[in-house]
Amino acid sequence: MTGVLWGIAALAGAYQFIALLACLRHWTRKAWPPHPDHPGVSILKPVRGTPAGFDEALRSHISQDYPTFEMLAGHRHPNDPAVPDLERSGVPHFVCPQQMPNAKVAVLAGLLPHARYPILIVNDADIAVPPDYIRDVTAPLADPRIGVVTCLYRAEGSSLPARFEALGVATDFAPSTLVAPLFGVSEFGFGSTLAFRRTDLDAIGGFAAISDYLADDYQLGARIHHLGRRNLISHVTVRTILHAATWSDVWRHQVRWARTIRVSRFWGYAFLPITFATFWTLVILIAGLWPAALALLALRLTVAIVCGFFILKSRDVLLHLWAIPVRDLFGVAVWAAGLRGNTVEWGGETLHLDRRGRIINGESHAA
Repeated sequence: MTGVLWGIAALAGAYQFIALLACLRHWTRKAWPPHPDHPGVSILKPVRGTPAGFDEALRSHISQDYPTFEMLAGHRHPNDPAVPDLERSGVPHFVCPQQMPNAKVAVLAGLLPHARYPILIVNDADIAVPPDYIRDVTAPLADPRIGVVTCLYRAEGSSLPARFEALGVATDFAPSTLVAPLFGVSEFGFGSTLAFRRTDLDAIGGFAAISDYLADDYQLGARIHHLGRRNLISHVTVRTILHAATWSDVWRHQVRWARTIRVSRFWGYAFLPITFATFWTLVILIAGLWPAALALLALRLTVAIVCGFFILKSRDVLLHLWAIPVRDLFGVAVWAAGLRGNTVEWGGETLHLDRRGRIINGESHAA
C-alpha cells in the first residue's frame, strides 16, 4: 500500500510540476505583434438582464483603442432590463426572437446578419476588458493557422460564496487550461472571449451548428479547431463578477459546470483526479508519508500563487491562501457529483442533456 501511495504522490506531483511550467510559460510569453491589416471587428454580445458589472463591461468595450470596430448587443425580449443601459451607452441592440435550444446561440445567430466585419468577437454580457483588448486578441489571427483566440478571466465575488467560487477559477480552472496546450489539446474556447474569422464560422455551418449544445463556447472552439486550425489562449486577462448569493448557488453552478465538461470531454473529466493534489496530500498524510504530503501541498500552493496572483492579478489568492485546500476538497465533491446525472440547473430551469451534451428538452434562457 505504501508503494501505491508513493506512486500516487509522484503522479500528482508530476502534474503540479507540469502545471507550474505551463503557468510560467504563459506568464513569460511575449504578446503577439499587432495584426498588420487591423481588420474590422464586430463584437457580438448576448445580454439578458443587468448582471453585476454590466455597465463597466459595456464601457470597457465601447472605449476600445482600435481603428474599426462595432459592438452589437442582442436580447430575446424588447423589454429586457438591459435595454435602458444599452441605449444610454449608445450600443446598437436588436431583439433576437429566434427559437433554438440554446437561447444564447439564438441571439448570436440573430446578431450575425447585422455584423459588418470579417473578424468576430463573442463574449459574455458581464465581461470587462482592458483598453487594448481588440488589438491584442485579434493579433494572432494574422496567422492563418490560428482559429480561435480565447482568454483567461479573473473572477471577483460580490459575496463570500462568490469569492470562494472565484478562488477556484483562479487556482484550479485557470492552471488546468494552461496545461492542455502542452499535451496538444487545442479544442478549447471560453465564454470570456472567442475571437475568430467569419469565414471559419461559415465553414462549420454558422451558429446553427452549435445551437443544440449547452457548452456552445467549447463546441465553437472544437469545430473551428477541426478545420485544421490551432486555438490559442491569449496573454490578455479579462474580468467578470460572480454573483452567487448562497453556498447552494455555488454548488449548483459548479455541478452544472462539471456535468457539462463531462459530457463534452468524458476522458478528460475521468482523469481529473490526478489533479487533486490537496486530496492526495490528505490521503498520504493520513498514511504517515508527511514529507511527500508537505512537498505536494507546497507545489500545489506554488501553482495557485503563480497562476492566480501573478497571471490573473487576483489579490484574493494571497489573502485567502489558507482557503485554497478547502476549495480543492470542495472541488473533489463537485467532481464526484458531476460523474452522474444529465440534468443541470441553468437560468432558473432544469435542462436535460444527452450523452453528447445536447439540450434535449426545453430551452436554455441564459445569455
